[in-house]
Formats: sequence, structure tokens, C-alpha cells
Amino acid sequence: MDERELIYDWNRAGGAAAFDWSRARVDLNDETLRDGLQSPSVHDPALEVKKRLLHLMADLGIVAADIGLPGAGPRVVEQVRALATEIRNAKLPLAPNCAARTVIADVEPIVRVVQEVGITIEAATFIGSSPIRQYAEDWTLDRIVQSTVEAVTYAVKHGLPVMYVTEDTTRAKPEALKALYGAAIDCGATRICLADTVGHATPDGVQALVQFVKKEIVKKNRVKIDWHGHRDRGLGLINCLAAIEAGVDRVHGTALGVGERVGNAEMDLLIVNLKLLGAHHHDISKLPEYCRLVANAVGVPIAVNYPVMGEDAFRTGTGVHAAAIIKAKKKGHAWLADRVYSSVPAQEFGLEQKIEISPVSGLSNVKYWLETHGYDPEDEAACRALFEAAKRTDRVLSDEECHRLLKQAAWR
Repeated sequence: MDERELIYDWNRAGGAAAFDWSRARVDLNDETLRDGLQSPSVHDPALEVKKRLLHLMADLGIVAADIGLPGAGPRVVEQVRALATEIRNAKLPLAPNCAARTVIADVEPIVRVVQEVGITIEAATFIGSSPIRQYAEDWTLDRIVQSTVEAVTYAVKHGLPVMYVTEDTTRAKPEALKALYGAAIDCGATRICLADTVGHATPDGVQALVQFVKKEIVKKNRVKIDWHGHRDRGLGLINCLAAIEAGVDRVHGTALGVGERVGNAEMDLLIVNLKLLGAHHHDISKLPEYCRLVANAVGVPIAVNYPVMGEDAFRTGTGVHAAAIIKAKKKGHAWLADRVYSSVPAQEFGLEQKIEISPVSGLSNVKYWLETHGYDPEDEAACRALFEAAKRTDRVLSDEECHRLLKQAAWR
């Protein structure tokens, strides 16, 4: 049977009105090494780990990476220099950028690193744009525009491409965005970034904002648009997809969603979804290594129920679910077994479906465990021993417990 006939995909059932993800052209910018490290709970990884992460980003088809905010001090300048050198020496297909407040003192260290290392680094100059931020800081719009002009002009004069970022874009007034982005573009910024700094936006809000910027600000200018979102409401990932549908050129994310407060959009899950939607055409087999490297390096464990990479992502102890997977396996159909109870094919990420024995298991779970661990699945005493033990417990039985129970049953 044609595999395409086994799944009716309502995601693609919108006809002409549906977004054609196979034609989507969007770049990915990884913020793990800058915005991600602003999380109050993370450790700053060793430099060698950061270098390895750059290689993994390139392997995964991520085309750009924020490698630090050198205006923060000499230590960060040294790390930025080392990471830029690694990109240059390894000839990684990765365009580096550095964050900078819209002050010349933050842009100057980027200029210096570029001159020393000899590669292009984009300056991501940022400043708050919302009325609530202006009120808290005692800023006027004129003052923000002046800072924008000074910083962007300085960066462009010294040969840096500029991505101009308005913080808290999703709570900023239209006239403020027109003034700020307009000033930055007039001074030579080649990219503007819409930032949902506090995770305020909904998907509808994202699309409305992007459409406004494209129509009223970018117009016919050859200026590219980025989307940078946080997940305070749990909408980081879906907002990235909404931004792509609305026509942005690049979206930002961090490994495992690490970042300020509850974090940024999850780069790994964004890649997973773009891959499944047909919009990401790169090999993603190193995605588990990317996630585990970051988890170990920054000290943020991957939750057991985290999508795709969590310990329980492809693990079931439920009788009905396990029975369906087992029947699919018996058909000798790996594609079927990987999808009958999962929307994410485990094998595509170098992972596999796992069937456990738990209080909600059926005999099919028990027989499958016996067969895959070298026992006779038709041994009634063995089946009874594990099945009855499972019904008495309040959790999944470990492999060690199952082996011990079978030894005890054989001894009796």
C-alpha cells in the first residue's frame, strides 16, 4: 500500500489557501551562545564546547549564529575573537553576528575583532522600542532615534553589516517602529529584527506585525526581516512558524529554548517542525548531539517529556499503544511502526520506539519485552510473572527488575 494513503494530513487540507511549506525559504539564526546564556540558571560553557557547537550548527543547516556581546567586557571579546577565528579556520558555512546596544562603545569591539580576524561579523544593534520601556527608562523617541543613527552610522562606516533590533517590538506603537526602523534603514542597516522580547505575541499578532512592517516600512527596500521570539506564554515555537508564514527571511532560536526567564523559541523543535513540513532540507541526524551537548554544558537537563529528545518521547507502557506498534513491527514495516503512534518518526533522528511494562500494559507489552530480551514470548509462567508484577506496581518495571522476576519464577 502507498504509505501516503495511510495518513490523511489535515495540515495540508486547506487547498489553495494553505501555506506551501515546501516552498518556504527561511534562514535560521542560533542565539544559544548569547541570548541563551542570559538564563539565570545556566553555566557558561567552556570555549571548546562552544566551538563544537558551532560545527553542529553548521551540520544542521543553521546559517547564522550570535557569538556574543563583546561590549560586555574583555572576557567576552576574547571568546568572540576565538569563535570568529574558529569559523574562519574551519571554513564553516556560518555567518556570525554579535549583539550590541545602540552605543558606539558596544559596536567598537566588534569592529576591532573583524579587523583582527578578517571575517565579516554582523552587528545586531538593539534598543527598547515600547512605550512601557520608554517610560521606565525616561527615554524619548527622539533620543532613541538619535542613538540609533549614531550607532548604525558608526557600524556601517566601519564596514559592518547591521541588523537593527527593536526590543519589545510586539508592544511598540506603529509610529515608533516607523521612526526607528526608518532611521536605521536610512543609515544603512540591511536587516531589521522584530523582537518579542517578553513573549507577549500570539500568532495572529505576529502576522499582523510582520505584514505591517513589510507594507509600511520595508516596502521596496532590499532590507531583510528577522523574527526573534521568547516563550513566556509558551508560544515561542508557533510564533516562529507564524512569522515564516507571514514572510520573514530569518528566525532566531536557542538549543532547548534556554534563555532569559523561561527562554527563547526552541531551535531544535523549530528544525524538527520545518523538517517534517518539508521546509528544511539538511541532514538532521546530529540534532540529538546538539541538544545533549548544550544540556550537559549549560547544566539544564532535558525534561523526560521534552518533545523528540526527552527520555519518554518514544517510550510507551500503555497496552493499546504498544499493541499497535508491535503489530506494525510484525508486518516488517519500519516506516509504519515509527508512525502508527507517533507524529515524529524516531528513526529520522537516530532514535527508536521503546515498549515498556507498566501498570497499564497488556500481555503484548510483556511478550514483546520477553522476545526482545532473549526469552521465549510464549512461556506462560514468564508472561504471568511479569504481567502480575506490573499490575501490582505503580510505575514502569526496569529491565533489571524484569530479569530478577524471571529468575525468581524459574527458581520456583
